[in-house]
Order: sequence, then C-alpha cells, then structure tokens
Amino acid sequence: MKKSEFIAQDLLSKIYQHSGSVPEKLPPERQLAEEYGVSRFTVRKALEKLVSIGAVRIVQGSGIYINAGVSSNPLVYNSITEKKFTDISFKMLELHKRRPDREEQQVFDLTADDFIWAFTRLRRISQRNVQIEYSRMPAEGFADLNQKTIEHSIQQYVLNKGFAISHSLTRYQAVTVSKEQAQLLGCKKGIAAMQITNRGILQGGRVYAFSDIIDIDYSCTYVIPFNQDNLAFRQT
Repeated sequence: MKKSEFIAQDLLSKIYQHSGSVPEKLPPERQLAEEYGVSRFTVRKALEKLVSIGAVRIVQGSGIYINAGVSSNPLVYNSITEKKFTDISFKMLELHKRRPDREEQQVFDLTADDFIWAFTRLRRISQRNVQIEYSRMPAEGFADLNQKTIEHSIQQYVLNKGFAISHSLTRYQAVTVSKEQAQLLGCKKGIAAMQITNRGILQGGRVYAFSDIIDIDYSCTYVIPFNQDNLAFRQT
C-alpha cells in the first residue's frame, strides 16, 4: 500500500473511532507529516483523497475540517466515488426499448406489456476504460432517456425528473473478463474483474435502475458495524 493511501485509511479510521464525538479538525499538515514520518507532499496526497470523497474540507489559513455526517455512511469510498466527475466519462454502446423479461418484471414491478430501456455504456477513468455497464430502467417516468443522458449522470437525470433517491442495493462477485468484454475494455481475456450488480431505489421503494457492471480496477473501503446478533446466529 502506498504511504499516502495508508495515511488516508489511518485518518479515516481515527475519524470513525471518534464517530460519537468527531473532532472538528485534523492536525495541521506539518504535524501530520511529523507523526507519520513522511514528507508534506505525501500527506497532501492523502488529504486530497479525503477531500475528494467528502470526508474533509481544507480552508486555507484556517485548517483541515472534518465534514459533518462523514461517519454515518458505511461505504466510505470506492474506486469510482473517489474520483472527481471531471476524471470520469461515459460512452454509450447501445440503447433500445423492449418488453421486460420475467426477472425484470419482478425487479421493477412491471407487467409483460410494459416497456423498459436497456443500455450499455463504457465508463472511462482518466482516459482508461475500466467498466462495462449493462443497465435497465423502466420506460414509465423516463420516456426521454437518450444518449446525452446516458453519457452523463443517471442519478442526476433521475433527480432532475423530480424523483428522490433513497439508497442502493449492491452485490459483488469475483469474475473473469470474457473475450467480448476484453475487446471493449482493451485488456486481456480472462483477467480478474469484479461484477457489481446494483439496484438504485427511490424513496417509497421503487427501483429506478438495475445494473450489472464489469469492473477491472475495483477497490472499496467500508465501515462495518459489529453485529452481535449475527455472530451468535452464525455460531449456532
């Protein structure tokens, strides 16, 4: 692990250790460099990550402030959310409207006579293809979905339609890249990847998007509260 990554993780750990009474500020950059035995440049790289994921904000001449509510989300960051939007771009590969299959009818609570959008897009990080996303959305409520929207933020599109996003349900599974996927991603067939299956859910419980994502450069950091009841159940 890079020193800057270790420092970022360690500072996050310290923030979460005091989640009941989070201090207002982190020590100044010079003090952090002395404590970790590294250069101020290395500390600055770690702080840049904490800023990019919304954990802290730096006020010039005042200090490094911890953002309120930073410890309330179990997903601290992943390889996508730690990137700025200016580093991320999309390319739509396919978009069409069709009838939902049985699984999609269950996910979106639709009938066989309804319609869904199905689209595929590439996600690029810093000019490198890292994800293939196969997504479906109900046509009702999103009739004007188009290439421009797909090559920008789906979440922002949903919010702009007047919907309130509640949460997502996500599953991760290790897979290998197929020949077709390798051609799209510009990598070798058979390399390790993460398959991420995600449901985006609106307030009220309606699923607005159902996606399968193949990611060849995935990493994430979570905070998982200890669950005594779950431990006892697994031991029986």
